[in-house]
This record gives sequence, structure tokens and C-alpha cells, in this order.
Amino acid sequence: MADLKLGTLAGYRKFPGPLVTVIMDGMGIGQGDASDGLHVSHMPVLGALRHEPLSIRLRAHGRAVGLPSDDDMGNSEVGHNALGAGRVFAQGAKLVGAAIASGKIFQSAAWQKVRERGLAGGTVHLIGMISDGNVHSHLDHLYALLEACAREGVRRVRVHALLDGRDVGEKSALDYVLPLEKRLAESSREGRDFRIASGGGRMVTTMDRYNADWSVVERGWKAHVLGEGRAFASAAEAVRTYYAEDPRLTDQYMGSFVVAEAGRPVGTVQDGDSVVFFNFRGDRAIEISRAFEEEGFHAFDRKRVPDVFYAGMMQYDGDANIPRRYLVEPPAIDRTLGQYLCAAGVTSFATSETQKFGHVTYFWNGNNSGYIDEGLERYVEIPSDRVTFDLRPWMKAAEITDEVLSAVQGGGRKFIRLNFANGDMVGHTGVVPAIRIAVECVDLCLGRIAAEVERAKGVLMVTADHGNADRMFTEKNGQRTPFVAHTLNPVPFIVKDYSGANAWELAGVEQPGLSNVAATVCTLLGYQPPEDYDPSLLRLA
Repeated sequence: MADLKLGTLAGYRKFPGPLVTVIMDGMGIGQGDASDGLHVSHMPVLGALRHEPLSIRLRAHGRAVGLPSDDDMGNSEVGHNALGAGRVFAQGAKLVGAAIASGKIFQSAAWQKVRERGLAGGTVHLIGMISDGNVHSHLDHLYALLEACAREGVRRVRVHALLDGRDVGEKSALDYVLPLEKRLAESSREGRDFRIASGGGRMVTTMDRYNADWSVVERGWKAHVLGEGRAFASAAEAVRTYYAEDPRLTDQYMGSFVVAEAGRPVGTVQDGDSVVFFNFRGDRAIEISRAFEEEGFHAFDRKRVPDVFYAGMMQYDGDANIPRRYLVEPPAIDRTLGQYLCAAGVTSFATSETQKFGHVTYFWNGNNSGYIDEGLERYVEIPSDRVTFDLRPWMKAAEITDEVLSAVQGGGRKFIRLNFANGDMVGHTGVVPAIRIAVECVDLCLGRIAAEVERAKGVLMVTADHGNADRMFTEKNGQRTPFVAHTLNPVPFIVKDYSGANAWELAGVEQPGLSNVAATVCTLLGYQPPEDYDPSLLRLA
């Protein structure tokens, strides 16, 4: 790692304690009204910290995190990429859009194989989330794949439609299902047969992550591959029926379904078919990819494993080579903060619960699994609860805090980072009382951490990766509608130096964003940031 050497910061004095970075997932800076979950909650610790002199707002969405436009909400994946990479890389949606616009996606070896199987009589199966939320997928990408299938002579296509209700309106499924069904019907001419074959809500069908609940993937496998599940004449009929049966049900928790005719599913996966998982974001795409590709797979009984060509929209885990084939090259994130700190011999500690553990490790480290240097690093994952998060909005914040306090007290870790998942995971439920409990719990834990950092004469850094709990609902004509998506709001950035070893001031960076945090970590630890990193938010006074 000789090329990763960091220079020392002139005039810097070492401090005895650690630098502790707290990432409050999904806790942005809202409008300060009744819809703002942080504003209406009792949060004395964060409230006091936001009045510290080293406190500013960071951009955490759109171009600031590598997304196509500033109308695109940020998310935990790209947020943590930016935090750990120190500069902005073009991210999933932008990469896929560019590959489609240039036609490169259809020149890829993987797409040529998909096309080949389709022309040989196999069915092309397109599995993914039908949404324009642009966090995990975009409907335009699916439409581009459908158009290519029709243009290139593929006769039979089946879409397996995962419903969003999280990055878009919580009951917006028909806004996507109906136009998709219409487009598929229009494509089904000149001998073509394009249809929706199965689907289900993203939180109960297919899109599990971090091995939290493999039964989610199993339900998807049964619906998409085996054709096992509750049968309906169409996807629209499935959505309408589920809505009628439980008016409180939202799209993300809608049960899986299978489209059938005369009692037979219309789109099971068979030998000779090809399957494309068209989500571009990796965390909720890895497990279904493993189910299709992994030899010696034991997470659940697949019953039948068809001989298919499987490809992802992107490669979701570069280290683990998941999946082996993909349509679009992922961002090549190199020279991450973690690599530089390991090269400098800095000891570190990272922890979160299962729902966000990959964000402070895999995504923080540039989409790379495992340790950079196991001799210098320690990662601790705390298993998440397997319930809807409004039922236990405190989640595992206390356990995360306990681990951090132990790391601070142990004195062997100079850089500590953690993620509190509450604001994001509970924010997605739209349940106001639960959101308030969630963010107040984070504040309580933040107070415990701040006190321990002060005792250790360390430095506390507090930020977030994007907004969510900062907007709980929208209101029109006196009617409140739960707002369950991420927001476009800025996020806080606060540094509190309890050591007194150095005098810091804000560096006056224009349009600061999450990508400026890595250089700031370098500065606080006494190193000159890499020249091509986005500049540090602080400087010695």
C-alpha cells in the first residue's frame, strides 16, 4: 500500500481518545413543522450539538452522491459509498441510464446470451422492482429491456413485478402495474407473448438483504420460478384484491402472487430460459442472485433448479463475484478512506445491526466485502429483529451503543464508525408514533456515546446518509398521507472535539456534501487528505 501513504498535517497535535463517527441513518434536516419527525420529537442531545460552532448542512442526494439529477433522492448505499470514498462516483441509476442511451448494455456479453436463449425459444424472465423511485430500480430501465427484446426478435417475455411502496407512494402499485400491463399487451403481437407472471411486495418477496430473512427470498423463488402462490388473472387483480381485503396494507408488504390461466401459472422458469434481475442496487439483489447461481445452496429448499442463464443489471458484490454475469459495469471505487487508514496503521472499529451492517463495511469500503486489514480492523454485526420496524422502533440502537462504548473504553481503536438504522427503517413505515420513538431513541444513545467520548478525550462526528424521518407525511386539504420515501433534505454534520488538543474551524467549502467527510476524517486524525479527495470541511485555526 505504498501508493496510499498519507502525509502528516502540519501543526497538528495528537489527542488521546478515538474519533467516533455516528451515522444517523435517514435523519435529515426537515422543514421544522409537524411533518418533521425530528422537530416534533424530544431530541435534546442532537439539538444542543447542532448549535456547536463546527456544525453545517451537507448535501446527500442527487449529483452530490453520483445520481443523475438533483431530483433523485439519496439512499444508504450511495451515501455510504460517498462517505467512505472521499469523492463522487457515478452510481447505479446513472451508469445504467448511460449504458442504455449509448446502447452498450445491449452489446454486453451477458445481454447477447440472454438474446441468444430468447431467439432459441427460451423465455426471457425480467425480475425486479417496478418503480420510478430510482433507488433500487427504475421502470424506464425495464421498458428499455422490453423494447430490446421486441426489437431483437425475442418471442416470449415474463416480468416478475416486485412492488415498491417505500421509495414511492405507499399505495401506488397500480400507477406502475396498469401502464406496464398495457405496454406488455401492446408488445404481444406479431407472434410475441409478453406478460407479467408473478410479483409481491418488496419487503416480503425476493428483496431480503444481509441474510436477515431468507424466507423472503424463498417466497420469491416459489412465485417466480415454481409458480407457487396465490393465483390471480392479472397483477392488477392481485393488487386490487389485496387492497380490498386489508385497507391498511401498503405495497411493500403485499403478499406474493402468481398470474395464472385455467389454473396454471403463465410464467414459471424452465430449462433453457434466461433470467435478468433488473434492479441496479446491490444489497437487496445479492440473495436472489445466490439462489440462482450458487452450487451447494442451503438457505432454503429450492425444490427445482432450472438450467438458466442468469444475469444481474450490475454486479452486486465484486469480491464475491455475485452474480457472475451482468449487463452494466459497476462503479469502480478505489483508494477508499479505509484503505488509506489501514496503510497508515490506524486501528478502526465498525458496527451496526444487520439492516445497516453492510453499509458501514461493504458500501463504506467501496462495494468490497470483508476486511481490508483484519489486524487493524474489527467489525461487529448485531442481528436485527425480524418484525416490522414500527413494532420495535428502538431496533438495536442500545446494543450498538453498548458495543461502541466498549470500543471507546478499550482504548485500542482510533477510528470508530457506527450506523443507527432507526430513522430510515422506521421512517419507511410512515407510522408517526413509531418514528418519534425511533429518533428519540437515537438521541438517547447519541447522548451516551457523547459522554463516553468526552471521558476519553476524543472527538465526536455526527452526520446522516440521507433524509427520511424528517418528513413523516404530506398534508393537503387537511388530509395527511404517510410519506415513506427518502427526502431531498440536507443532513447535519457536526464535530465536537472533547480533547482540546487542536483548534478547528470550518473550511468554508462551497456546496459541501457527504463526499467531503472522508477528507475531514483524515484531517481530524492528523493526516493530509489525498489530493483528489473532495476537500476537508475543517482546518486548523
